[in-house]
Amino acid sequence: QVQFVESGGGLVQPGGSLRLSCATSGSGLLFGSYTMGWYRQAPGKQRTLVATITRGLSTNYTDSVKGRFTISRDNAKKTVYLQMNNLKPEDTAVYYCNRGPTDLGTWGQGTQVTVSS
Repeated sequence: QVQFVESGGGLVQPGGSLRLSCATSGSGLLFGSYTMGWYRQAPGKQRTLVATITRGLSTNYTDSVKGRFTISRDNAKKTVYLQMNNLKPEDTAVYYCNRGPTDLGTWGQGTQVTVSS
């Protein structure tokens, strides 16, 4: 079994910052071997991949967050992070972590990010 526990979301004004964390556990998760990703799902929309980080620490971002978001990982803690700066209202969504770019089929509860003045 695999578990993902996302945290760090909240309400922030446009231009603000948040740092999301995702703690992972489970015998079925080879964290150190996987590319990990952050996904988000806005109201009424499908869940989409936002950022990935390989085991070699190469990163990739969807165009809309390039230059604003930074993904990182701590293999010893089996945790992945997403630093989000200069947040915009269109970043409002529930954020999830999972293996990337192909998820493992099991999802955590996510963490809500709301960007509003």
